Amino acid sequence: MKAAVYHAPGDIRIEDVPLPPCERGGLRVRVDACAVCGTDLKSYKSGNPRIKAPMVMGHEFTGLVEQVGEGAAGFSAGDRVVMATSVSCGSCFYCRQGWRNLCTDLAPMGFSYPGGMAEYVAIPARAVVNGHVVKVPPGVRAEHAALAEPVSCAVNSLSNCALRPGDTVVVLGAGPMGLMNVCVARGMGAGKIILSEVSDARLSQAAPFGCDVLVNPERESLAERVRAETDGLGADVAIVAAPAAAPQEQALDLVRKRGTVCLFASLPVGASMLVLDSRKIHYGELRIVGTSDSTPEHVRTAVELLAAGKIPADRLATHVLPLEGLFEAFELMTRGEALRVVLKPR
Repeated sequence: MKAAVYHAPGDIRIEDVPLPPCERGGLRVRVDACAVCGTDLKSYKSGNPRIKAPMVMGHEFTGLVEQVGEGAAGFSAGDRVVMATSVSCGSCFYCRQGWRNLCTDLAPMGFSYPGGMAEYVAIPARAVVNGHVVKVPPGVRAEHAALAEPVSCAVNSLSNCALRPGDTVVVLGAGPMGLMNVCVARGMGAGKIILSEVSDARLSQAAPFGCDVLVNPERESLAERVRAETDGLGADVAIVAAPAAAPQEQALDLVRKRGTVCLFASLPVGASMLVLDSRKIHYGELRIVGTSDSTPEHVRTAVELLAAGKIPADRLATHVLPLEGLFEAFELMTRGEALRVVLKPR
């Protein structure tokens, strides 16, 4: 079969590889859509020590079950499935709490197991038994179902923020994941959404996503605009989806007392230290939370949102290309012309 195989930084090849076997308790899935994410692009440009090269890439995939391994209960040939693709061990302290995304022995698809940028993917028994495989209802298009994994990461962030219906949410950063946070916040009942982005091009790209207020903080004070939009109180929630220290530090000024700041975007190694005013946290009783990856429960919620039409998947999946279009996808992403590029391996 054809697959996109990571060998080293700058060395990804579309090549012929053996069809993966279906192990006992596992599944073999015929992939019909796999989205390309920022991690894939960073791995191509800079490498990723977590990838056990050579490795078939891709963790935002969907497909139809083609073979059910003996003992894999609950699945039938023809089922459309997606995954919580960071496969947990199921037995460590964090897994026992239900926090499978924080497992001490995570084994992600596309990093530890061959991923979904291929015509077929073998889902290991460990993923099946620990609930990482989620069925998708009929009627959800493949290129939309492939968004379940990144959407689930936004579900995790909004869940960590304890979003309530009618809350005002500020999202900093209008990249793909910032917009997915916008979409999930709306889908989960946010009353007002304020989107901040320093790029006018990205603000224009974000306009169709239904934000109530668009702000370029290089042109006007974001803090003043947020206060003006919230009767001087500040937002209930601020989600920082921009991978830079300054917006993470600024977010403390954007929320009301007892508001929540969510550090969604990861900062680069060596540039991850912040300077925070502890008095604002102390006297305002602020909550600062991190969010990383997602659990199977978050993926189920993402699938429900997609199936219900609460996520504008057609606007998020801006480009659909064949598997050989991976490098074109990287170029589109680098130029900021794409939100999510979805590859169709067959």
